[in-house]
Amino acid sequence: MKQYALFFFNIILVFNVYSQKKEKDKRLLFGLNYGQASQNKTPLNDKDYLYNNQYFKIQINYLLLKKKKISYELNIEPSLYLSEHQLLNKYFVQDHENPDYLSLREMFTQKRTFNEYVLNIGIIMRYKIINNFSSYVLGSVGPMFSDKGTERLRKGFAFSDIFGLGFSYELKNVVFDLRLTVRHNSNADLNLPNGGHNSIGLESGISFRIR
Repeated sequence: MKQYALFFFNIILVFNVYSQKKEKDKRLLFGLNYGQASQNKTPLNDKDYLYNNQYFKIQINYLLLKKKKISYELNIEPSLYLSEHQLLNKYFVQDHENPDYLSLREMFTQKRTFNEYVLNIGIIMRYKIINNFSSYVLGSVGPMFSDKGTERLRKGFAFSDIFGLGFSYELKNVVFDLRLTVRHNSNADLNLPNGGHNSIGLESGISFRIR
């Protein structure tokens, strides 16, 4: 929990410092992203379980600092993940972990769908390759709520961690975005089980620059 608190404190501190910059330096991007992700892809591909989702994000980026070709942005992503899960290795659920292990095996080995409601907050470091074309890296964390549990993560509150690599193309005040992401969900050992889910995703989006 301490690392999450420190991360959010640093974001707030940076935001407060650079929000004092001149009005002409402020830039806000607002848009929508759509993506699909799966655990069952190289290099993840854990054969014990299936985990896929499609997701929708509201994309909010706020320019914090710009120096020549490099800029830093605050990234806020309220998101909805429509997820699918299935336990492939029933022996992952052991009798010494839960006396009701047979019914849990029966339930989790069925393909099930559930929703994840997420608010990721992070930092984007962007590099301008040419005038309208840039690449970037993204790191973010945030709270999430899942309306069903699995053998790896209990229903309810958890955290969503995202690392991404992307490219953006800007045409006037419209920004087109393509991004590869790696995501991990867990609850920081607040509850058991806490094996978590991993996934690799590809998403695209369109945002509008608000001055």
